[in-house]
Amino acid sequence: MNQPNPLINLFPLIFIFLIFYFLVIRPQKAKQREHQRMVSELKKNDEVVTIGGIHGVIVNVKEKTVVLRVDDNTRIEVEKTAIAQLKSHV
Repeated sequence: MNQPNPLINLFPLIFIFLIFYFLVIRPQKAKQREHQRMVSELKKNDEVVTIGGIHGVIVNVKEKTVVLRVDDNTRIEVEKTAIAQLKSHV
């Protein structure tokens, strides 16, 4: 009896990996690149939302953090990576 080629047994695994790559890994990397670009372009007066859901306006941009004005007399300092989304440019 002829034994099937061992490479044929690997095709389903390769196929599953390719599907996983195109449906999960590749879109996630693109999303990470887009977030990194957005964080690097933050500037004063940008309206942002943090990952904790805090809405604020950037009043100062530092190397690794930003200072947000969340109310008239309330300012908080958060890591740049904690910015989830840019609402608009004022």
